Amino acid sequence: MERGVRILWALLACQLSLGTLRAQGDDFGMWYELGAEKKLSRKWSAGIEGELRTRNNTRTLDRWSAGLTAEYKIAKWQTGASKIGLKASGGYTLLYDNNQEDLSLKKDGVTPNKWTPSYWGVRHRFNVSLAGTLDWGRLTLGLRERWQYTYRPEADGKKYDIDNDEWDAVKGKGKNVLRSRLQASYDFPHWKLDPTASVEMFTAKGGTQKMRYQLGVDYKLQKQHVFSLTYRYQNVFDDDDDFEANSHLLGLSYKYKF
Repeated sequence: MERGVRILWALLACQLSLGTLRAQGDDFGMWYELGAEKKLSRKWSAGIEGELRTRNNTRTLDRWSAGLTAEYKIAKWQTGASKIGLKASGGYTLLYDNNQEDLSLKKDGVTPNKWTPSYWGVRHRFNVSLAGTLDWGRLTLGLRERWQYTYRPEADGKKYDIDNDEWDAVKGKGKNVLRSRLQASYDFPHWKLDPTASVEMFTAKGGTQKMRYQLGVDYKLQKQHVFSLTYRYQNVFDDDDDFEANSHLLGLSYKYKF
């Protein structure tokens, strides 16, 4: 009886928190990025990167990640005053996520079925990209197509089955996403702050899942140190099981190139 009361209170708290999240509307978070890139040859380069994200108006740690990347410059063409470049890249990222709590209901839409408290879990992400750039004077336009596969391993004892009064595993799941990004940047003469702007579309099974709009500035110090300040707005149409909200995101990053 006492255990049943505790479960009921937990379910009520879950419903209240989800309701509050919906009522608050757009979220706000911070993204902190740190990376290094090494030029291996005229065509090859490799890098490492780490990231920390927050959500819930920066009050909650959302995830941290660490990854490896490799890039190959396929070709470059000169056409009058313009330059066209084509490159391919690939990478792996280890994600450690703070998964939000979830309450699933039965077919009647009222009766609780299963409850998953908030928990930290691992995901593995692989990506392959093909990107083209057009340099026209000081203006650079870029189009990147990226295939991304993310696998979430099974997590034991994270989901509570209310009918059977037992804890079940959250099943493993793989997800394919196509990320299409159009980007523009401009190199102002005698000015170290270079503005950038981009729009990115995330497409998965069922159609467009979200759009990400970004404005930012890059500051280069001695060609090796790159500092970036970015603002992103993320518009979510179908969050699947990630429970992402529409978000305003402020990003700070540093990359060392050598």
